[in-house]
Amino acid sequence: MLRHAAALLAICMAGIASADLPDVSFPSIDGGHLNVSDWNGRPVLVVNTASQCAYTGQYEELQALFDTYRADGLIVLAVPSDDFRQELGSAAEVKEFCEMTFGLDLPMTDITRIKGVGAHPLYRAVKAETGFVPRWNFNKILFASDGDVIATWGSRTSPMSAEIRRAVTDALSAR
Repeated sequence: MLRHAAALLAICMAGIASADLPDVSFPSIDGGHLNVSDWNGRPVLVVNTASQCAYTGQYEELQALFDTYRADGLIVLAVPSDDFRQELGSAAEVKEFCEMTFGLDLPMTDITRIKGVGAHPLYRAVKAETGFVPRWNFNKILFASDGDVIATWGSRTSPMSAEIRRAVTDALSAR
């Protein structure tokens, strides 16, 4: 398991500013911003998503995971990205597609870069600390309540897999 981003993400999640640290917030698909520091003390599963991918059906399982553990404190954050050229043309289209097709009510960002020079600061920080870069859509990063990167999974790992559910329940019980 990866546990290398502890200091960086813990500082970011606590909202402590530093010139060397990214401002860990995302433009929300609903307008405004999603600030990671608002979830301080809670495990967060971050998933880069796309609406026109063979794995898009995982949205249903992401919502099921969120529904199962949200009362216990889990946040599931969907990060739509067109880095693999499989996302719809606008955030409004993504939002409508996800609400109509999957009934999503989990937090979602606007369409966001997740790799390369223009990658979002959270993804750049994870890469700098762990070497992890999403290789395709629906890659998953689980952060502990203290900001540690607990684990990462590729596209093929189902959000409701025993492996992810076990990691989530362990993270929730460790809070």
